[in-house]
Amino acid sequence: MAVVFERTKGLQEVQTHYCPGCTHGIIHRLVAEVLEELGVLGDAIGVVPVGCSVLAYNYFNCDTQEAAHGRAPACATGIKRCQPDKVVFTYQGDGDLASIGAAEIVHAANRGEKITTIFVNNAIYGMTGGQMAPTTLVGQKATTCQDGRNPEVNGFSLRIAEMLATIKGAVFVERVTVDTPAHVRAAKKAIKKAFQVQLAGKGFSIVEVLSTCPTNWGKTPSDALQWLRDNMIPYYPLGNLKDIDLDEQEVK
Repeated sequence: MAVVFERTKGLQEVQTHYCPGCTHGIIHRLVAEVLEELGVLGDAIGVVPVGCSVLAYNYFNCDTQEAAHGRAPACATGIKRCQPDKVVFTYQGDGDLASIGAAEIVHAANRGEKITTIFVNNAIYGMTGGQMAPTTLVGQKATTCQDGRNPEVNGFSLRIAEMLATIKGAVFVERVTVDTPAHVRAAKKAIKKAFQVQLAGKGFSIVEVLSTCPTNWGKTPSDALQWLRDNMIPYYPLGNLKDIDLDEQEVK
């Protein structure tokens, strides 16, 4: 019988701590599969954040480094510059990357650091109880904006991918989601391209993944996915914002 699916060697065989319906698990699997398929699992070094994925070092089957809140790009910069032959990536949420880590991600991109960032955007602070994040939508309720985000008080929802796409050192920027099988396949394709850009030594690459937080959104997993489609995708449209051609010999 032909094997149509098997567990990736890029993940440890352990149970994760994520809430039911959280899409971190899917995103973890895609990153792990890509590293395995590219044959770089043994050379990969992940940098994990403060946030819901703070324990990702227990799940990825590669070397990992824990970073202070928002500082994953700075840590990844040091690792990549010291070991340029390694495949270095950060895995960050929106409360980490888009808030306290905004300066770090902007300047890593501006320097064209040859690292890859997986940016998980669920429009809220998940680990700490559902506070408003820079990506929380206007009108969306959170524990720190209980009447909904008011742009006159809280500012507007920050579109990270669009901002980074304007930076010369960022050579690959794409936004995806994992709410359907088709979108999961598209997300994996983008993540793979982001790592191929790094392997080719072209510059900074980032994939923003729209995700859900059923627990802090107060929704069932299925309702959370529908809310993402109805509210997040219209404001954070899917697609490639910046691309670079790779020669065949540069693509593993």
